[in-house]
Amino acid sequence: MISAATPISPVSAGDEAAILALNNDHAAELSWLEPERLNVLLGQAFYARRIGNVEAFIMTFDQDAQYDSPNFLWFRERYSRFVYVDRVVVAARARGRGHARRLYQDLFDHTARAGQTLVTCEVNSDPPNPASDAFHAALGFAEIGDAVIHGGKKAVRYYARSLPA
Repeated sequence: MISAATPISPVSAGDEAAILALNNDHAAELSWLEPERLNVLLGQAFYARRIGNVEAFIMTFDQDAQYDSPNFLWFRERYSRFVYVDRVVVAARARGRGHARRLYQDLFDHTARAGQTLVTCEVNSDPPNPASDAFHAALGFAEIGDAVIHGGKKAVRYYARSLPA
């Protein structure tokens, strides 16, 4: 059993298979990844961490990433400096242990140390994800926009949280 004392660790090459499996188990909420694409994304990541034996992971990018996600590009068009949370997921067997909250808090600390003051993300609005909306609101994120992407197949809400300078 993973406890709150389980360290948050940087993602390494040896974690990629487990991250890919966890990601693709949640492709409806995130997006499907092939191994090569995951490897490229991890190489661009501003912050990529895991808890335990990949019971949870987070991957983020800053404004300088070469990333073609329509959600990332939405933020890049509007902000000169930001950190974008591309994906965070907790395995079903590890839910309810505060892993996502711990990953976000560690991200906020890392982001502030790097001199960044804005953390952004998106949450599906169609299909809806009310649990994620509530989770991000509890972390201090505010809705700042929305979009319909992927040829009308998905709708999202955009969120941002400012950090102290």
